Amino acid sequence: MIRKPVIGVTLGDAAGIGPELVVKVLQIADVRNLATWVLIGDERVLNQGQKDAGQTLSYRNIQNIEQIDNKDELYFIDLHNLSTDAYTQGQLSVDSGKATGETLTYALKLAQQKKLDGFVFAPINKAALHSGGFHFQDELHFFASLLDCKEGFSEINVLGDLWFTRVTSHVPLKEVSGLVKKERVGRIIRFAQQTLLNAGFENPRIAVAALNPHAGDNGLLGMEEIEEIQPAIKEAQEQGIQVDGPYPADTIFLRLKTNPFDCLVSMYHDQAQTGMKLMGFNKGVTVSGGLPVIITTPAHGTAFDIAGQGIADPGATEQAMKLAVKLAGF
Repeated sequence: MIRKPVIGVTLGDAAGIGPELVVKVLQIADVRNLATWVLIGDERVLNQGQKDAGQTLSYRNIQNIEQIDNKDELYFIDLHNLSTDAYTQGQLSVDSGKATGETLTYALKLAQQKKLDGFVFAPINKAALHSGGFHFQDELHFFASLLDCKEGFSEINVLGDLWFTRVTSHVPLKEVSGLVKKERVGRIIRFAQQTLLNAGFENPRIAVAALNPHAGDNGLLGMEEIEEIQPAIKEAQEQGIQVDGPYPADTIFLRLKTNPFDCLVSMYHDQAQTGMKLMGFNKGVTVSGGLPVIITTPAHGTAFDIAGQGIADPGATEQAMKLAVKLAGF
């Protein structure tokens, strides 16, 4: 019998659309059959998700991961850490943020102990997580801290066969140019190379976006391309990495038709995220790359504006769950 991976799924911020999304995706037979899924959170929140989705899940409650004995069942570990009376859907909640952090910590420890082959978390709210007592720049740095990872990690997004990563992420735009340095750009290029190799690409093609308009226009519009980005690209090429650029960001997605690439390295968050979400908002996935555990999540937020309405699109969550299985080697 072929072994199925055991993959955890957390419900995300309860005030958002996460619980609804999880319930909807687990109705899909080909997703349900890919893995032994272990839901982790508060059962009251899961019941809310079933109500919002207008669908029910058949699952078995267990106290701990060792109680899994049938790979074809859906399991639920109830942490009893959030009452639905403690928050209002569609509104930022300290209590929900605290429960989110606790639940992510629980799932991460199971994955670190190899009791899960990886986990998927439904959308969370960074401000709620922070207000709930988890004071990190973002969830990636939260995970890295708990895993005692000091370097070599970064977010990477996936849309079909196209991957995206970035030199800077959740920082104010006014700080970006000061962070675009040769060493940092080179590190992200190497990170992209290794991540795609781990994902099964034999010789990934990497394109690097410029920081400034017109790729700096030979220094007229900025020197970062000449002094930092180009030297990093040249060094990576000398190391055998198939990487080119820097290309003007306003036309880089057009290159996919004439000179396709497998991964785009952008200089800041919205530079690639905007194009990716226009290409497939309901399919994008975020991977917490470079960590010793597999963690994926849909590449969109908690959508407080539609929480509780039953209209959330589960497409990106479906892709996040499928990618977690793939990255786990199944």
